[in-house]
Amino acid sequence: MVISMPHRPLTPLGALLAGVLAAAVGTLAMDSLWYARYRRDGGEKAFPAWETAQGLTEWEKAPVPAQVGRRLVEGFLQRPLPSSSVRLTTNVMHWAYGLTWGALYGVVAGSSRSRNPLLGPPFGALVFSGDYVILPLGGFYKPIWEYDAQTLWKDLSAHLVFGSATGLAFWILS
Repeated sequence: MVISMPHRPLTPLGALLAGVLAAAVGTLAMDSLWYARYRRDGGEKAFPAWETAQGLTEWEKAPVPAQVGRRLVEGFLQRPLPSSSVRLTTNVMHWAYGLTWGALYGVVAGSSRSRNPLLGPPFGALVFSGDYVILPLGGFYKPIWEYDAQTLWKDLSAHLVFGSATGLAFWILS
């Protein structure tokens, strides 16, 4: 059974916007998986507090997206970001990263007359792979071979959820 269906080509702006909206769905799906794991492991925060990094006030405890954002902003502004910016930086970078990938997906997938939601999982794997190539170069991750299989699987599976949800949402939107 082929899921691919012919579609009218999207305008570049339409493809970009559909990709961004689809990636918002994908990011929320991925975050839902991470949240379910957090709760299973004993986490107690409600989803909105967890999702928005409520209580995060120290750069040393900030996740990688915030660390990348901090380096970008401090490099550009040539001054340190205050610790009061940790939570905002975490949220902006996390969502901007996912939505940027979605914009790219939208432009590429929207250029085709035949769109297929099954392209979502390979897309998620591409995003995962890119993280493990680019982030070690910046010193944010270790080289991929230094991670254990369980850690890599947890991250890959979350990115497969991101890609699958993004691909399906884009297919529906387009």
